[in-house]
Amino acid sequence: MKLLTVILQANANAQAGGGAGFWIMMILIFVVMWLFMIRPQRKQQKEMEKFRNELKKGDKVVTAGGIYGTVAEIDEKTVLIKVDGEVKLRVDKSSLGRDFSDTQASK
Repeated sequence: MKLLTVILQANANAQAGGGAGFWIMMILIFVVMWLFMIRPQRKQQKEMEKFRNELKKGDKVVTAGGIYGTVAEIDEKTVLIKVDGEVKLRVDKSSLGRDFSDTQASK
């Protein structure tokens, strides 16, 4: 019982002066989260936006649904992709990603 009172008393003393330590820990957690999560995600979003703005006829793309195709026509918000033979699909630019299958196959 005496040990429990010593632990509780030490805990109460630590809480009284621990306000600055708490804020330092919170700031450190936010900085680490920003470095490892938010910053790389923003960089990736900027790269994808740049890719979508620089699309040109003949580029190989993959839709968000996993459809591989070649860019046939580009509008302001949509892209017409040639899928197979004469099959063409009009998709939103935001659903497109790069086709890395050719670059990985050559390695």
